[in-house]
Amino acid sequence: MKKLLGLLVFLLFIGCGPSKVNEDVTLHSRPVYKKEKLEGKETNGKESDGSITVDMSGDVKDASLLNAPDASFESVKSSAKDFKGLSSKERIAEIMTYLTSDELQGRDTGSEGIEKAASYIEDIFKSNNIAPYFYSYRDTLSNFDKPAFNIVGFLEGTDKKLKNEFVVIGAHYDHIGIIESVGGDNIANGANDNASGTTTVLELARHFGKTKSNRRSIIFALFSGEEKGLLGAKHLAKKLKAQNMDLYTMLNFEMVGVPLVGKNYFMYVTGYEESNLAGLGNLYAGSNLIGFLPKAKEFNLFKRSDNYAFHEVFNVPSQTFSTFDFTNFDHYHKVGDEAELMDFGHMDAVVKKSIPLIESISNSMTKMIKYN
Repeated sequence: MKKLLGLLVFLLFIGCGPSKVNEDVTLHSRPVYKKEKLEGKETNGKESDGSITVDMSGDVKDASLLNAPDASFESVKSSAKDFKGLSSKERIAEIMTYLTSDELQGRDTGSEGIEKAASYIEDIFKSNNIAPYFYSYRDTLSNFDKPAFNIVGFLEGTDKKLKNEFVVIGAHYDHIGIIESVGGDNIANGANDNASGTTTVLELARHFGKTKSNRRSIIFALFSGEEKGLLGAKHLAKKLKAQNMDLYTMLNFEMVGVPLVGKNYFMYVTGYEESNLAGLGNLYAGSNLIGFLPKAKEFNLFKRSDNYAFHEVFNVPSQTFSTFDFTNFDHYHKVGDEAELMDFGHMDAVVKKSIPLIESISNSMTKMIKYN
């Protein structure tokens, strides 16, 4: 136990970057993309429940130190830190209520409703020090026949060298719009799918925009066209690749509105066996945060969300976090996917438990997340 505590203290020490960065982030201050990469020692994750330990050389080894029998959902949830109130279930409820309101008509790609959602997301970025990545927040899709936009925000890293490396934090904000009426309701409001992931990204943007605790640069991307075939993510991944962006990893959030049932981990990651993200993430979080869901492998969820476009284009660890386990939510692509069914306390825990994970990823001196 003393060795583990010493290791965690060491990792926290090397992960703490400068806390200040120029508030006036403009296109002129954006880093020049470099092809050379700051490579760490190769790591090999061994299939397990996601629990690993890392020695000082960066080698990854299987261990059970973090897989304590009492690492239940409740213990993970209750250990979430306050983080100075930058996230709260009340604020999450406010965002979710708007994104799932009938006024937005189910946020279908190219519709008037999703246009309102886009404006709302832009305002949140503006108020939390997240600059536009391009000349505006709106990234027009080149692969859709109506005007449609990703909303792409940018937070420059605080480290002179590491700011040239990027982490993408994403979720899709579109849904399926107007569908066949059930009980007089024909609006698929898409609370769990995927206002929940969108809200998570917005709250993470709020935290990092206020604290600027990221050595690497972060892109916060809200995708349109996911329900049409991952169109927004495919468009953006190709656009960023054409800039020779040095992308470290892409972390995506999808359907995180309700807690897992009967699991000893808090959320799962798609493509669990593809990389060492789960084990390393558990070490960073100091808890059994991420586990393996067999159904996610059975239904090949790794290829069914926006992470997959970045995997194909960049071939870097690109994976999706979720708490939908096929037993805890019965309203997928139905009019019943309403905000009132979401667990805002759980969503608050998703945000707060993801913060130390993302801070560690954005601040590590080498790229420790690797594909197996």
